[in-house]
Amino acid sequence: MTFGPDVLAIDCEAETARIVDVLRSSARRFKRKGAVLGVSGGIDSSVVAALCVRAFGPDGVFCLHMPERESSDDTLGYSTSLTDWLGVESAIEDITGILEACGAYRRRDDAIRQVAPEYAAGYASKIVLPPVADSDAYRIFSVVIQAPDGTQSTHRLTTAAYLEIVAATNFKQRVRKMLEYSHADRLNRFVAGTPNLLEYDQGFFVKLGDGAADVKPIAHLYKTQVYALAAHLGVPEAIRARPSTTDTYSLPQSQEEFYFSLPYPRMDLCLYGLNHDVPVPEIAAATGLTDVQVERVLRDIRQKRRTTAYLHTPPVLAGAVAGVAAEPVSAG
Repeated sequence: MTFGPDVLAIDCEAETARIVDVLRSSARRFKRKGAVLGVSGGIDSSVVAALCVRAFGPDGVFCLHMPERESSDDTLGYSTSLTDWLGVESAIEDITGILEACGAYRRRDDAIRQVAPEYAAGYASKIVLPPVADSDAYRIFSVVIQAPDGTQSTHRLTTAAYLEIVAATNFKQRVRKMLEYSHADRLNRFVAGTPNLLEYDQGFFVKLGDGAADVKPIAHLYKTQVYALAAHLGVPEAIRARPSTTDTYSLPQSQEEFYFSLPYPRMDLCLYGLNHDVPVPEIAAATGLTDVQVERVLRDIRQKRRTTAYLHTPPVLAGAVAGVAAEPVSAG
């Protein structure tokens, strides 16, 4: 078979049944009565919510909408349309106050001012990476700022400023996960995570934030396969047509410009090709990239696996603990 998008085709009905069985067996193992998860109105959380409803019925699933003052204006509309469609109980937890209390916005803004001193109240921002396929140059994060009059400028980040911005914005994912586990404790349910294979493999998650969960039902599925499962499960078309965003920064930001640097159909094929030892020319033909560009993408995938291995690593114990099973160390 010629290498191309068809290699990602799955039997959606069989895959749904298999994941539902994993969810149910996990609930029995953990002695929990169903699932809790945060929903953003994006494709991944929508599919996980729909799978959980298949496993436990609407009464066994509780969803959280967790906007904050920089969330996209349409996020809550998408996420509530999902929970209305599923018929599940949900709650809105606006996390703005918690983020203000821990200084998340202040810390981030102070870091941005290290490279853009004019950044002030009324400005908006996001961080971006240059495309991975276009150059062999070392890629440096930059911050894009937008003044109240709409004028934008781009500023190269120092390592210190970048790390401080990421540390501050990571409060958002960690606060949301804290609330998910609070409701899971209250309802005696487990927390379902929402990363897909691209995110899980490449470390596109926050440790003890959106990376924390008791079950990750779609972490083995390429993004293309998640979209196929969404169609099979009947996820509303408006959600399936919505572009993937980080919904983390105050300016609109795609996952490609922040982290992956390629649209997901191409990233899926590059990752699949690397995982299955597909020759570079075949990957290039399937993705419309040159051989050189594919080599750059594969090199970036390997590098992200190395640099984000820490995110997958459980706590290290200095000695064995009787009665506690050792956790395997995963390099992603």
